[in-house]
Amino acid sequence: MRVLARLTTGERVTLILILAEIMAAPAAGADAASSALDPGPRFKVESDLVRVPVVVIDKEGHLYTDLKKEQFKILEDGVEQPVAVFTGGEAPMNIVLLLEYSSRILPLLGEVVYPAGLFISQILNPEDYAALISFDIKPRVVSDFTGHRGKLFNSLRGLAKDPPSYRESSLYDALEFALAGDMDYAGLSGVQGRTAVLLISTGRDTLSKINFDEARKVVANAGVPVYSIGIGEASALQPYPYMSDISRLNHYQSRNTLRTFSESSGGRSYTVRFQADIDEVLNSIAAMIRFQYTLGYTPLNDRQNGKKRKIKVLVDIDGDGKPDNKRLELQHRRFYVEPKA
Repeated sequence: MRVLARLTTGERVTLILILAEIMAAPAAGADAASSALDPGPRFKVESDLVRVPVVVIDKEGHLYTDLKKEQFKILEDGVEQPVAVFTGGEAPMNIVLLLEYSSRILPLLGEVVYPAGLFISQILNPEDYAALISFDIKPRVVSDFTGHRGKLFNSLRGLAKDPPSYRESSLYDALEFALAGDMDYAGLSGVQGRTAVLLISTGRDTLSKINFDEARKVVANAGVPVYSIGIGEASALQPYPYMSDISRLNHYQSRNTLRTFSESSGGRSYTVRFQADIDEVLNSIAAMIRFQYTLGYTPLNDRQNGKKRKIKVLVDIDGDGKPDNKRLELQHRRFYVEPKA
C-alpha cells in the first residue's frame, strides 16, 4: 500500500492492470475454448413466483452447503408459504460487476479496477457469466454478459485507459439499470440461475433520477443479492479526525447506503481498508453466490397493489423440527413491494 500511495493515479491503475494480467495468464487456455460459442445466460419466463435466494452462515462464519428443502420454511407477512421451488448445491454464477467510475473519485480508481480485475482473473470459472457496467452521470455497459474472461479483462483494461468524463455518480440509477435493464440491456433480475451484483463504490449518489427509497424498492423487488465493497476507507483513515461534521456525516451515510442495499437484497457489504484483505473478501463473496439456496413460492396472501410484503426464512440446521435462526446469520431479501396495476 505504501508503494501504491506514492504513484500517480495513472501509474497506479497501470500497475494494477499489469499485476492482474499476470495473474490472469494461466486462465487463457480455458477462455480460448469457450470464445467460439458464447450463448450467454438464460432468461426467466415471467410468473407470479416470488424468488428468495438464501445464504446460510452461522455466527462463526461457517457456510452451510448441503441443506435439504424440508429444513427450510418461508413466511410472508407471518403466513407460511408452500415452497414450490428449491435448489441447492454448487452452481455457476451470473454476475454484474457494477463499478463507480467518475472523476469525483479519480484518486480511488485503482481501488475500483483492482478488485474487479482480481474477480475476473481469479474468481470466475469458465462456466460463469459476467457483465461489466460502469457509471458516472449514467450507467454504461462496458461488456455485456459473457463467459469469456479474456473479453471481460480486455474491456476492463479499455475502461481503465479511458479517463472518466463526468464528476457525478448516479448510484441509484445504476443499480436500477443493472437489475431491471432497458431496451438494449436485459438486466439481471430476469436471468435464471445463481445471480448477484458485485457493487464497488463509495456509496455516494449525487445525481440520480430516482431517490434512495425508490432504489431500495428496486433492489428488494429484483430478488438478486447485491454484494458491495466500499472504497475510500483507507484514504479516510488519516484525515478522519480533521473532517468537518458534514464530511464525516457523508462518510457514514455512504457506508450505510451500501449496507442497506446489500442487506435488503440478501447480500453482504464489506468495508475494505487494506488491499491485502481483497482476496479474502472476493473469495467469500464467490462462495456465498455459488452455494446459495433458492426458494420460490406463489403467495397465498390476497394480492394488494403496492403493498409491502415482509419475508422471513426459518432454517432447521440440526433436524429437530425447530428453527435455529438464533445461531445463524441468514442472508435473504427481507421484503418486496407488489407492483401496481
